[in-house]
Amino acid sequence: MLASAVDVLQFTGTMSETTVSNGFLMRTRGLLRRALQDVVSVASRDRSTPLRPDLPDDDLKLLRERIDASLSGRGGEASARGNAAQLGRYYLDLNDDGRTRFFQLLAENYGVDGDGLTQAMDNVRTVEDNPAAYARAVDRLREYLQPPRMHLFRQFNSLSHGVKFLVDMRADLRGLLKNHPELRPVERELWSLLGGWFDAGFLELRHVTWAAPADLLEKLIAYEAVHEIRSWTDLKNRLESDRRCYAFFHPNMPDEPLIFVEVALVDGMADNVQELLDESAPSGDPENANTAIFYSISNAQQGLSGVSFGDFLIKQVVDDLSHELPNLKTFATLSPIPGFRGWLDSRFEAGAELLNNDQQVRLAALAGDTGDTPPLQALLDRPHWYQDEDTTAVLQPILFHLVAGYLLYQRRESSGTALDSVAHFHLSNGAQVERVNWLADRSERGMQQSAGMMVNYLYALDQIEDNHEAYVTGGEIPASNAVRNLL
Repeated sequence: MLASAVDVLQFTGTMSETTVSNGFLMRTRGLLRRALQDVVSVASRDRSTPLRPDLPDDDLKLLRERIDASLSGRGGEASARGNAAQLGRYYLDLNDDGRTRFFQLLAENYGVDGDGLTQAMDNVRTVEDNPAAYARAVDRLREYLQPPRMHLFRQFNSLSHGVKFLVDMRADLRGLLKNHPELRPVERELWSLLGGWFDAGFLELRHVTWAAPADLLEKLIAYEAVHEIRSWTDLKNRLESDRRCYAFFHPNMPDEPLIFVEVALVDGMADNVQELLDESAPSGDPENANTAIFYSISNAQQGLSGVSFGDFLIKQVVDDLSHELPNLKTFATLSPIPGFRGWLDSRFEAGAELLNNDQQVRLAALAGDTGDTPPLQALLDRPHWYQDEDTTAVLQPILFHLVAGYLLYQRRESSGTALDSVAHFHLSNGAQVERVNWLADRSERGMQQSAGMMVNYLYALDQIEDNHEAYVTGGEIPASNAVRNLL
């Protein structure tokens, strides 16, 4: 039985995010390995010699023989499960080089049969006038469109913890794509398979509290991707009575959050994340709150990247909170602007003129001799620049103007959507850019990503559908007058 969160807190005191992440990720691999070994023992009594981690040629040959046996169907269901489980154990013992060779084997030898596909297409054309034969030919064509490796993935899914195994496998695969683009077809097939299994209709929304099992709370610490959870005390503060944490779970991964959102119940729209997360601040009464602030949304499974269910999460949470606390009238975010400094630095490198002459003169006087570095860039790179009143007085109106322009007018060339990833997410869900906040995140990450700037995206319940349509179909970015006036 898992210890309670209180027991863990008393035992550990505080724990770094890295320590927590490494610990439970190692345990997850161990659980998968033991589960697969159980299947091997029961189904086939297999005693195969382990493969070497880097999968040299002679081991690669043995692996291919095992894959062929697994796909052949010989020996019945028990044998197939045993073969699949043994393949899974082999995979978990591979290092990066071995996994690369594993995926290359799948890409080169277990894809679509091109000759068979061509013949199946020709057969469809030749029997178009015979309905019964046409239906059989189409079925045959459908079979040829499914590469053998997809059948192997489905065999993994039938194993205990098989879904988690495939999710982690795709996470590994995504990490290899930059140097091995030839693996993209395998990755896209896994994405397609997981996308069907993780349809939002299959997911369960849970309200996670401090009373949750310690193992689940540990995962929240490790998976938090926006504002690092520094300790168990910090986590407990985020789960107090005036806070909420909601997560989606899948029936086949009941102990693994897929995505979770953290919400603060406050009076008025929050404009500073350090104040929002202040552990020394007294807890408020949720019955007196009029605003729900979504301040962190984290995808917990890298292997599900690109499988969209974040929009469903926000809508369900808004619905749950509206029924639980009818006094809540405003639903908004306090969001980072992760792409702002990267975009700004790229404009500096391109020699773009972002400022008028008066602004350039004031910045030059403030920055002094900066060599070839633009004065604004030099000032933002100074440690703790935000603690100097003269600097902030000059930078505040300039950064407000630049952030507003970045959010409202910078688009991706390929799609015309908002350049900033967080902005795109919320705009796609029907929010509008409501307010830009000065020095709202003074953490190291906040200063590096966006010079401390954050933004409130407002989910006005009576405008969500219109905002969504305006953005998705017309490319319009809804924004308040206050934000437009910054331009």
